[in-house]
Amino acid sequence: MSTRVEGSTAPGFASLADVLSASFTGRDGMGAALCVRVAGETVADLWGGTADVRDRSPWTEETTSVVFSCTKGLTSILAARLVQDGLLDYQAPVHAYWPEFAAAGKAAITVADLLAHRSGLSAPRDLLSVEDVIDWDTVTGLLAAQKPLWTPGEGHAYHALTHGWLAGEVIRLVTGKTVGRYFDELIATPLHSDAWIGLPPSERHRVAHLRAGASLTDFVARQAAARPAGKVDWSDRALTLGKAFPTELVDGEKGFNDPRIQAAEVPGAGGIASARALATIWSSTVVETDGVRLLDADTVGEAIRPQAEGNPVFGGPPPFSRWGMGFQLPSLAREYLGPASFGHDGAGGQVAFADVTHQVGFAFLTNLMEAGPDHRATSIVNELRRILRRSSRI
Repeated sequence: MSTRVEGSTAPGFASLADVLSASFTGRDGMGAALCVRVAGETVADLWGGTADVRDRSPWTEETTSVVFSCTKGLTSILAARLVQDGLLDYQAPVHAYWPEFAAAGKAAITVADLLAHRSGLSAPRDLLSVEDVIDWDTVTGLLAAQKPLWTPGEGHAYHALTHGWLAGEVIRLVTGKTVGRYFDELIATPLHSDAWIGLPPSERHRVAHLRAGASLTDFVARQAAARPAGKVDWSDRALTLGKAFPTELVDGEKGFNDPRIQAAEVPGAGGIASARALATIWSSTVVETDGVRLLDADTVGEAIRPQAEGNPVFGGPPPFSRWGMGFQLPSLAREYLGPASFGHDGAGGQVAFADVTHQVGFAFLTNLMEAGPDHRATSIVNELRRILRRSSRI
């Protein structure tokens, strides 16, 4: 039985609903949402499937979900806005804003290094617990004191979770506001968007329940079997922080299904939003949207200059992502619409981005987390590209 997709599309964009509907095939219990804005106008606002497989409650217009590393894109928008406002300099040393950060050989690390996964702090040397993770000062204090895992500036590795605390602490010290509060004041409230870095208790009932799909659990099992005994797997530590998260990031009520994690400010992966909110936010980085333009063209141009790409310090299978100032740039790992796209994907299949040339804001969210060759969002992006070409928008 096919999954019914609800919502609406603008004339010429109806095929996006068909591609979204096809993504449910063979995925019982999946929920998902898609929103696309072009030139500030909503051309697709769609949702369907199951928000919580435990009680079979449906994904509705009001459902929100954990967006995982799409949160890094939101945090990078905040940093770019501070640069635009003259309050932050990408080339300045981090310790100019965060004096304690200079410890343990980190005095030369710049804000650009921090944002582009070059700081050498991709994982904690200490084993962290959930209780540690929900205490902002504990994590940032540990990272400020820690010796880098490699010589900063001589390579990069994905800072899967630490990226958010590193960038977020700089933002906090520059603005005097937590990253969640600054995000709400600068972005979510002006755009009337259902998006949070630190979920209010009143919104808990709207959050979809996350599940690891078979491809993700199989991938994690293979990785664990191949891991050398007695040796720290720094890529796995970057995800688990030691004891805080399962490698899949969710397990029943653990990980990012844990209400304590959802309520905390975890700006590397803990954002919660609707697809409509994310598409609106990304649209507003490239074109005035609902009366708001977050970043000007020069700011975007500086923020998406490539900073890191190629083989990471700890290896791993290609294709590899490319990074600007915290933004994920188009690559074989995440193609987006074209060379003028920038954004961030998230664990399990989440994708959110903007495109300068085509004035697009895009978001796809799902609560069924997959790994490996997951084509759900890619198929939708490919169809959007085809539509835009056909309509001469490209």
